[in-house]
Amino acid sequence: MSKSINYKAYSKFIENLAKKMTKFYYSKLNKPFKTSNKLKGKGYDPVTTADKAFEKFIRKEIKNKYPDHQVIGEEFGHKKSKSDYSWVIDPIDGTRSFVIGNPTWSNLISLNYKGNPVVGLANFPILKKYYFNTSINSAYVSENGKKRRIKINSKATFSNMKLSAAFHGSLSLNQQKKIPQILKRMQFPCSDALSYSHFTEGKLDIVIQCGNKIWDIHALIPIIRAAGGIVTTWKNDDAKKAGNIICSANKILHNKMLKILKPVSK
Repeated sequence: MSKSINYKAYSKFIENLAKKMTKFYYSKLNKPFKTSNKLKGKGYDPVTTADKAFEKFIRKEIKNKYPDHQVIGEEFGHKKSKSDYSWVIDPIDGTRSFVIGNPTWSNLISLNYKGNPVVGLANFPILKKYYFNTSINSAYVSENGKKRRIKINSKATFSNMKLSAAFHGSLSLNQQKKIPQILKRMQFPCSDALSYSHFTEGKLDIVIQCGNKIWDIHALIPIIRAAGGIVTTWKNDDAKKAGNIICSANKILHNKMLKILKPVSK
């Protein structure tokens, strides 16, 4: 599959896009914004005027360069075409962080080939860094204009692992009681895509999240895999299905964690 993909051209495009999005944020969006609740009384799922502005900007960039490609975005739906290529966009991942001024929100963009995420970008405008992959097995972070290759911490063991988890309201307290080993080990904060990104640098060894939509996880999948990590659903299905996601630094850890999650992964 990967032979037909021009990784070089696509990773160059997403790197340029990362820089453009950060510039766009500081020139146009770094100002007061309006927030509305998508769930209207049935919970809280914020969307801001900035989410919509970002997505319009990203769609325009993709359209200029790859007019026939499909685009799937959180705010403006699916632009269908006959192309095998589709872009999956989360204009602001971590809108709650964005709303309260936490710097951990990001722009997530994935290029999928026949439904499989092959090139990913996680761009953090306020942190001045972005993560991306340039092939099946090379991933990078660019920070303050300096690029370095990233690798997961493959030596992590169950006794010394750094684990970050967030249930995003998807697990009841009773369900959480069924996984005490995880509750006990949740010693590191979970901040949306930044936790997955820190995992690809070897700063975390396990990240567990609930209720990811495709635009929350697709961009991270190729970066995680290129950095040497394993990523699946809690049922050990392909992570591209989204939902409840776990990534681990090695097979032994992954299998152990899947076993621990079994009581709640039905």
